[in-house]
Amino acid sequence: MKYLDEFRNGELASIIAANIAREACPAGIYRLMEFCGGHTHAISRYGLADLLPAPVRLIHGPGCPVCVLPIGRIDQAIRLASDHGVILCTYADTLRVPASGNLTLMRAKAAGSDVRMIYSTQDALKIARDNPERQVVFLAIGFETTTPPTAVAIKQAAAEGLKNFSILCNHVLTPAAMHAILDVEGSVSLDGFIGPAHVSTVIGSKPYEVFATDYAKPVVIAGFEPLDVMQAILMLIRQINSQRNNGSAAVENEFTRAVTRDGNQKAQVLVSEVFELKDFFEWRGLGSLPNSALKLRPEFAGYDAEIRFGVDYVAVPDHKACECAAILRGEKRPQQCKIFGNVCTPENPIGSCMVSSEGACAAHYSYGRFREVSN
Repeated sequence: MKYLDEFRNGELASIIAANIAREACPAGIYRLMEFCGGHTHAISRYGLADLLPAPVRLIHGPGCPVCVLPIGRIDQAIRLASDHGVILCTYADTLRVPASGNLTLMRAKAAGSDVRMIYSTQDALKIARDNPERQVVFLAIGFETTTPPTAVAIKQAAAEGLKNFSILCNHVLTPAAMHAILDVEGSVSLDGFIGPAHVSTVIGSKPYEVFATDYAKPVVIAGFEPLDVMQAILMLIRQINSQRNNGSAAVENEFTRAVTRDGNQKAQVLVSEVFELKDFFEWRGLGSLPNSALKLRPEFAGYDAEIRFGVDYVAVPDHKACECAAILRGEKRPQQCKIFGNVCTPENPIGSCMVSSEGACAAHYSYGRFREVSN
């Protein structure tokens, strides 16, 4: 396949769906977690769950970077903009994530704080260059996919001697969250993972091998197109069937056109030069996880906004009616939240899962909020 339309071919989708229906044991259950928010979006957008037989159950995971950001982190960003008078630069989705006191970064901007939407780290650097008399902070979020551009920005700032640029670092790590989901007692029961696409182009497939060897959970890395996801589901079903006949789990790569076992080694080296593991980091829904996020190395600590401005992180509980935490853990579906689609909508998000298009609640709201999927 070379062209986009081929990855959305209805006839091919029907063939894969028929193979899934034939190979999925009617008496068994296949609980598959799509970790990446991009997969959640694709599953909802293309109605893939409707093509699956009843035994195959798709479970949403914590793969949306905006969704897993806890309220206290947004509060920190708001304090930087309102109390310290910095120019706060952030991506669009983060502007609307609910924070404490019925605030968002967008509302803080409306109240007079200098909050600016940007498209890349280079935009933030340009703002710093253009405003040498002001402090500029980039709210850095995301999994391994968005970490290399932040590392580039830090190295550029250091090379240029930009003293008015820093980051509020919220870069988190995919394998750590997968470990947390499998390690927590009483957590959702899973039979396999649909591995993330963009993250895997950076880190490769090797970091997932521990889930096959130590947890006996198969992982199939999939691209974001509907046929990618359907083929990954078929590959997982075949692995699970083999396991149930005394087979072993493995990591397979459906997304071979972009992912290798070792990943993008140049990007990995760049990230390791600038960042190191943070002892603990709080995730929405998963709690405080060890070695699950990154911080700047001591030689770049001058670009750490938490240190420069002394803004400590303070944990804040989620809205009592919001089920984002349980949805991110895979324990509930969006339709099981009492405020989903009525009080909580994309225009008025109560929880972070309704903000980004990669969030499970936003995806369900956009592509079928009024129907319950049978699985």
